[in-house]
Amino acid sequence: MINRRHALGLLAATTLLPARALANVSYQRSEFRDDLAKRFFDLGTVGTFVGYKVDDYLIIASDKVRSGEGRLPASTFKIPNSIIALETGVVEDPDKDVFKWDGVTRSIEPWNKDHTLRSAIAVSAVPVYQEIARRIGQERMQKYVDLFDYGNRDIGGGIDQFWLTGNLRIDPMQQIDFVDRLRRGVLPVSKRSQELTRYILPVTKVGDATIRAKSGLLGAEQGKPSLGWMVGWAEKGSQQTVFAMNMDCKEQSHIAARMTVVQQCLADIVAI
Repeated sequence: MINRRHALGLLAATTLLPARALANVSYQRSEFRDDLAKRFFDLGTVGTFVGYKVDDYLIIASDKVRSGEGRLPASTFKIPNSIIALETGVVEDPDKDVFKWDGVTRSIEPWNKDHTLRSAIAVSAVPVYQEIARRIGQERMQKYVDLFDYGNRDIGGGIDQFWLTGNLRIDPMQQIDFVDRLRRGVLPVSKRSQELTRYILPVTKVGDATIRAKSGLLGAEQGKPSLGWMVGWAEKGSQQTVFAMNMDCKEQSHIAARMTVVQQCLADIVAI
């Protein structure tokens, strides 16, 4: 393995991205691909896609700037939130522990019901995860965000808001760093918490490829989406590719296009 310092230097020197790379992962090369950027232009918007081809130790990014810009994680934070919930015992069983609907009718209909952790992450139920964050509490949340080295580690702005409207920021390279450690099961928490979180991540099948990913969207409840995320990894046989994508959602159609863009970019780099 190439050590982290070497990896950081390689990335900064060859791609002009900020000095940030995959923790405890070796990779030899990095490159930019204009054809990936075109996927966003064709939709009439802008965004970035970063993929880490595990077998090839290769980082592929669509641009030199946005790939290193920190933004609110939105509902992609449900991944670490789930791990922390399981690790702290706030959730014991992701299929049996039930979070009762609070009776408040919200514009996203699937949120207006009782949920387990699995069903809540499937429909990205923000109220459930806000309750989870409140039960975890500020002190424990900060502890695990620090342990995960997640983004800028700043959970200011409210225990149930910091990933939506608060101070937390994370860039696509940092997303890949975190997600890859979850994929490999090397986060500084129990194997069980990591396995169960991988187990409940939404799955999309594309031919003989499997994509495990979590979406994120800012402004959905207000009907004014502004930023869309998709982070996770794709598996095709023994080949695995970790990815992070974010894009400006300028119109309603861009929301559904998040997974489409991811699939297109994955097909461009690994032929899923």
